[in-house]
Amino acid sequence: MENPETHKSQIDPEIADENKRLRRLQLMMSMVMQVISEQSDLTLEEASELMASSRKAALNLFPGKELAYDLIYKPRLQRLIRERFRIQ
Repeated sequence: MENPETHKSQIDPEIADENKRLRRLQLMMSMVMQVISEQSDLTLEEASELMASSRKAALNLFPGKELAYDLIYKPRLQRLIRERFRIQ
């Protein structure tokens, strides 16, 4: 008789791929946010370009998930840019 735990320990390749892409996205967004908040010579234009590039990269990892990006990361980046450049 087969042990049901055996199936649980084998990760579906699609789930493993999605988890890998998610970790990559989280790392990328963390790095973008760190650069925006800590790089002293960063201009507002460069920060905006970083934000746009991060969106493109996120959608390459997760095509069709524009709404998710716009709900999760866009507000965080906008707030960070407003705080960093003291925009009202």
